[in-house]
Amino acid sequence: MNRKTTYTLLLLVCIIGFWVFENFYTPDTYSSPAKEEAPTTLHKDFLPSSTTGEIVRHQHYMLSYSEPHEQAEWVAYQLKKEHLTYDDRKRPYFIEDPKVSSKSADWRNYKGSGYDRGHLCPAGDRRFSEQAYNETFYTSNISPQERDFNAGVWNRLEQQIRKWCKKYGDLTIITAGVLKNGLEEIGDEDVDVPEAFYKIVFRNDGESIQVLCFLIPNKESSAGLKSFLIPIDELEKMTAIDFFKNQSRVWQEKVESGVRTSSWNF
Repeated sequence: MNRKTTYTLLLLVCIIGFWVFENFYTPDTYSSPAKEEAPTTLHKDFLPSSTTGEIVRHQHYMLSYSEPHEQAEWVAYQLKKEHLTYDDRKRPYFIEDPKVSSKSADWRNYKGSGYDRGHLCPAGDRRFSEQAYNETFYTSNISPQERDFNAGVWNRLEQQIRKWCKKYGDLTIITAGVLKNGLEEIGDEDVDVPEAFYKIVFRNDGESIQVLCFLIPNKESSAGLKSFLIPIDELEKMTAIDFFKNQSRVWQEKVESGVRTSSWNF
């Protein structure tokens, strides 16, 4: 075999190897931390309902997965002051969630789609440990987002939430895209592209609870964050999710019926 033929075969092997790596390689699960660490728990009294019954609990967040839409209908997590670190973390691969019974959508559905793999529980809120950070790269925790939206108004809201955490203390966040029939789909697994995303942010304030609910179209906007506030009742009609299902009807009517911003510094 001459040298030219050898080089050609080596090049062909490299091309095939790269293609196999890109299309079939999946790294190990992130579900088993190298060392035991205390989970970040959520109070059951403030958890949403699941329309799918597919509730997944990871160490530092939980979610309800919608197989028809190939993404979470909600992701819930607690943000504490001690979580707000700037530790440098190596960005891991996006991988399928081993705790979703049907497996979550492959990240390759997003390739060439023009949409970002948008985090729901932000990686930036989970830098306090390698396990917490890596868990946010399960594809059950991402949703197709317009790039300017992801880097723009959505990022502004995430930064504002961190400021509130520094000022007020522990917060609970519930977030996802608004899922419905007839949405645009991407990839071989038909991952739905939400037209809008929501975030519910709340904290205990003595005897009361302070809640904000944002609904933001999946496109960039320079509008102030206050302009995206809606009552939780309105979001529940869109999603069929009961966001405070374990609270009394009287409590829900009081908290979910309006928009109250006086206890939040924008």
